[in-house]
Amino acid sequence: MRFDGKIALVTGGSAGIGLATARRLRGEGATVVITGRDQARLDTAADALGDVLAVRGDAARPDELDALMSTIRDRFGGLDVVFANAGAAAFRPNAEITEAEFDRVADSNFKAAFFTVQKAVPLVRGPASIVLNASWAVHRGVPGSAVYAAAKAAAHNLARTYAAELAGTGIRVNSVSPGYIATGSFRENVSAEARAVAAAAVATGRLGTPEDVAAVVAFLASEDAAYVNGQDLPVDGGLIAVSPAPML
Repeated sequence: MRFDGKIALVTGGSAGIGLATARRLRGEGATVVITGRDQARLDTAADALGDVLAVRGDAARPDELDALMSTIRDRFGGLDVVFANAGAAAFRPNAEITEAEFDRVADSNFKAAFFTVQKAVPLVRGPASIVLNASWAVHRGVPGSAVYAAAKAAAHNLARTYAAELAGTGIRVNSVSPGYIATGSFRENVSAEARAVAAAAVATGRLGTPEDVAAVVAFLASEDAAYVNGQDLPVDGGLIAVSPAPML
């Protein structure tokens, strides 16, 4: 029960990695607040999790984040854990990126992370932890990922910047970089053949699960990681650092 008596916020908590992390934190004793843009999915997630506070809102909208933080302040007085997880994957050749698509991807993956942390910090009580969701794509060049990877790279660096700015407050800031994670969205948008190719590129020999990432977020959020700050932890089965294929 590493989070007994702690208040945790998970943005994008209605599905995938966010939902798994909310479940993990709640299972270890935390009082959990989840957010999401889709009310129906949020309600379904809240029913599945049980005793959580579900607040509909867009993490890329500072005004909606203000309302969220006001609710948390009134209900709980503060926060001990923040997982800035809200985001959206998007892969398209550079030539096909419109300004609207650029704004959508940058807003959901960088703007949302920036303002989530900015708005949450006044409520966070040290010793405490903030974790941002980055991506393995920030570590390698991948065709069709220019805007997504750049936005995630901004979130990745943001963790270090906030860790520096919050030095001495007792608030640690880190990020995680998930690899190929078999979320519902991933299975819906990636063919079985492509999933097999992805799994073959992972030294561990399988796709990751949302629970794999949730376990690492819970570690970073806990006092077990009390001396981990300003770091990025890949959760990728070796995808970034290891090639299972032999050298030619």
